[in-house]
Amino acid sequence: MFDNVRDDVATTLDEIREAGLFKPERVIGTPQSAAVTVTAGGAPGEVLNFCANNYLGLADHPDVLAAAKDALDRWGYGMASVRFICGTQDVHKELEDRLSTFLGQEDTILYSSCFDANGGVFETLLDERDAVISDALNHASIIDGIRLCKARRHRYANRDLADLEKQLKESQDARRRLIVTDGVFSMDGYVAPLREICDLADRYDAMVMVDDSHAVGFVGAGGRGTPELHGVMDRVDIITGTLGKALGGASGGYVAARREIVALLRQRSRPYLFSNSLAPVIAAASLKVLDLVEESNELRERLAANTALFRSKMTEAGFEILPGDHPIAPVMIGDAAKAGRLAELLLERGVYVIGFSYPVVPHGQARIRVQLSAAHSTEDVERAVAAFIDARAALGE
Repeated sequence: MFDNVRDDVATTLDEIREAGLFKPERVIGTPQSAAVTVTAGGAPGEVLNFCANNYLGLADHPDVLAAAKDALDRWGYGMASVRFICGTQDVHKELEDRLSTFLGQEDTILYSSCFDANGGVFETLLDERDAVISDALNHASIIDGIRLCKARRHRYANRDLADLEKQLKESQDARRRLIVTDGVFSMDGYVAPLREICDLADRYDAMVMVDDSHAVGFVGAGGRGTPELHGVMDRVDIITGTLGKALGGASGGYVAARREIVALLRQRSRPYLFSNSLAPVIAAASLKVLDLVEESNELRERLAANTALFRSKMTEAGFEILPGDHPIAPVMIGDAAKAGRLAELLLERGVYVIGFSYPVVPHGQARIRVQLSAAHSTEDVERAVAAFIDARAALGE
């Protein structure tokens, strides 16, 4: 059968390449860190890594690695089952309890990824009598999760409170209404106005859900994310997030929420009921990550300093960076092919970044999304800025 469609698929791939939208995958031969070694997909050798979600630099932290090694001996490699059959260990329950306490929620349920977490919430809680009101720039996992449910779908312009209120007014006949937003929008580094969103939710009797994947661990005074930053930890009903970014960088996700919501998810959330349990080694290592996050502000302070240095130096050099103070620092290029070429030139100069273009971002808004880490030194940041300046000159800009 595939022979009948092979040429069509090949033509589509050619069109993607010709438009400058092809996304090659580079292979690294070292642990995730501030510097990595590229073995395929680019000029081989050690390069500075400025495109990982390793915000706190914990992906290769020795204490996290030690906890993971100990967990292999104690808990084994994997559960070979889903949670409700024979896939729950003490370490899973301990991590759920720790996350609940850390995030200020009543209960937490673990998933194999935050994509699965977002995929399991909406269908479980909402049906054709309900309405979901989603920010226009929410993550793809939220969009896909909403598609799985039968609720009426409303969309408001990114962080536009007037438009959100308009959607709330138009959906007042719904049985339940759920406002859902990213805490931090991953392509822009912009932070959602959660206090104002919660105010509107109170006024119009709606629930609030936040995907805080790009905030938990380092945003807020204690690293508890955007609800802590905005002082609304007790007003957000559902928080989803990942263990695969700041919290160690492995995999796994969670829903932290009101007790009754988590109880219902355990009974009816399909990605939870039909996916293997999170590997115990990840659960145990994540507990160590939470220890490190709660014990000290040092990593958060170092990340903030690196972010401020990069943003200021790049602005002084004449680059356009979307405003903010988040370690996602998008360097705006515009043209997709030019962004891809700039990323190649930067790799040749020892800096690993990726050009983002459509469909990840809108047409005409291609960018290099630089991501700072606490693992970077001041010298690393300054070297990256110098590489950008040199690569821009080589590009003829």
